[in-house]
Amino acid sequence: MAFIAHISDLHVGSLNFKEDLLIQAINNVNDMHPDVTVVTGDLTENGYYLEFEKAARYLDMIKSPMLVVPGNHDARHVGDECFEELIRERYGTLKLKKHGVKIIGLDSSEPDLDYGKVGRSQQTWMENELQSSEDDGLYKIIALHHHIIPVPRTGRERNVLSDAGDILQSVVNGNANLVLSGHKHMPHVWILENTAFATAGTVSSLRLRGKELSSFNTIIIEDDFIEIILNRADGTRRCLAKYENTCKVIN
Repeated sequence: MAFIAHISDLHVGSLNFKEDLLIQAINNVNDMHPDVTVVTGDLTENGYYLEFEKAARYLDMIKSPMLVVPGNHDARHVGDECFEELIRERYGTLKLKKHGVKIIGLDSSEPDLDYGKVGRSQQTWMENELQSSEDDGLYKIIALHHHIIPVPRTGRERNVLSDAGDILQSVVNGNANLVLSGHKHMPHVWILENTAFATAGTVSSLRLRGKELSSFNTIIIEDDFIEIILNRADGTRRCLAKYENTCKVIN
C-alpha cells in the first residue's frame, strides 16, 4: 500500500552534527525508494539562516516526495521565517492518492522555547483534515516534532506539548492511524486505542542516550498490517512494532 521513510533531528550546525551520518542515511533512504519521506523537525541547531541553507541542500538530496515540519531548534532566532523561505510552509498536507494515504503536518514549535504547542487554530484545522480524510477512506498520518505521549528512557519529562491532552483527544477522536514525531532522540512506538505513536531517533547527531546510535525509521503499510522498522547507523535493523491494519482504504 505505501512505504514511508521517517527521519528527524538533523541538527545541522551543532558540534555534534555528523555530515557523514546524514549522507549515509539519505543514500540509504534513496536506495529504498520510499513513496514519501517525512522529516519531523530540528533541521538546524540554532535556526540561523546559514544553517537552514545547509539543511536545504541536504534535503535536496532526497529523491522522494517530502513532508517537512519544523522543530523547537528551528524556531530559534526568527528561524520560522528562514524555514518558510528556504524549506517550505511550516504545516500542511501531502496526499499519496495512489496509496490512499494523507499526511497532515503540524508546526508544534514556539519561538525560542523548547516545549511545544499546536494551538487552537491548528488543532481545528487538523480535526477538519482528519474528518475529510475519514470521509475519503484514507489512511491518516499526523507528523509533528514534539511527542504527544512521553517517551521511555528519556529522563525527566519537560518538553512535551503544552496542549498535549487536547491534541491527543483530537487525534484519537479523529481516528488518526499513525503519529510521527522526533525531538527526544529515542526511537519508540506506543499504541493507544487504534493509533500508533512512532518517535524517531536523531539521524545525524551524536547527542544520544545510552548505547543508542543515530537512526531513522521506515514504515511499511500493507492492507493487513503495519510494520515500523528502526534503521541504525551501523547497518542493523530491527522491528519496533508490527500490528494489524484496521483502516479499510476506499479505492
